[in-house]
Amino acid sequence: MHPRETLSELAGLLQQGKLSLEGFLDRACDAGVAVLPESQVDVDRQRRCGFPEVVYGQGKTPQAIEAIFRVLLENDTDVLATRIDEKHAGYLAGKFPTGRYNAAARTFRIPRPDADAAPPQGRVVIVTAGAGDRPVAEEALETARWMGTEASLVYDVGVAGPQRLIAHLETLRAADAIVVVAGMEGALASVVGGHVACPVIAVPTSVGYGASFGGVAALLAMINSCAANVSVVNIDAGFKGGYVAAMIARASARAKVAKDAAP
Repeated sequence: MHPRETLSELAGLLQQGKLSLEGFLDRACDAGVAVLPESQVDVDRQRRCGFPEVVYGQGKTPQAIEAIFRVLLENDTDVLATRIDEKHAGYLAGKFPTGRYNAAARTFRIPRPDADAAPPQGRVVIVTAGAGDRPVAEEALETARWMGTEASLVYDVGVAGPQRLIAHLETLRAADAIVVVAGMEGALASVVGGHVACPVIAVPTSVGYGASFGGVAALLAMINSCAANVSVVNIDAGFKGGYVAAMIARASARAKVAKDAAP
């Protein structure tokens, strides 16, 4: 049941004297949570935060993920799950035929029937330093699209061949937010930041040889970027990079609409 319907029902019981004020308050606090055998699903997150809960699939059984999906779908949610391996994806595809699996990103999405009808809000560009960074970039791409932004991918334009990036500057400068996904020394985020006037979300990846320390070298380089418009998320956190960039892009799009509508 939708949280609003739950609260309406509880209010009715309170009015009828079938529920005490203390009982109403206790149950109202829990109205936004669906308790399952293996999880507690926050079905009120879209109202509070603007977007529903995203399922982190790693470590969960396919049956547990299925149960969470069903709760989210009952609450009219456009479902997104990350870190879904192919075995789990096969199981979930059998249960949810309209689901879309991106094997590179390891994401599984079940869009609402009207999910693609609304025009995109804001523009996000995801940039990768190398082809090895693409799985993390694909996760960011799927996340940004799930959030309703226009999202595109520019891949394999690392600093070893800087001329490759120059060819895409027009695309980058038209973005409301950019996600830069890079391993090795993580220098690409600073380079991109020096070319654009929008926020750059840097995502370090674990791609690299021994002294990259599983992405720590890229993380530290990005944190120490001298480009003032660069912020950093966790190693291999494509979801987080895409999410933050999409929030920025959507806010920018709303601001433009408001400015155009002003007298």
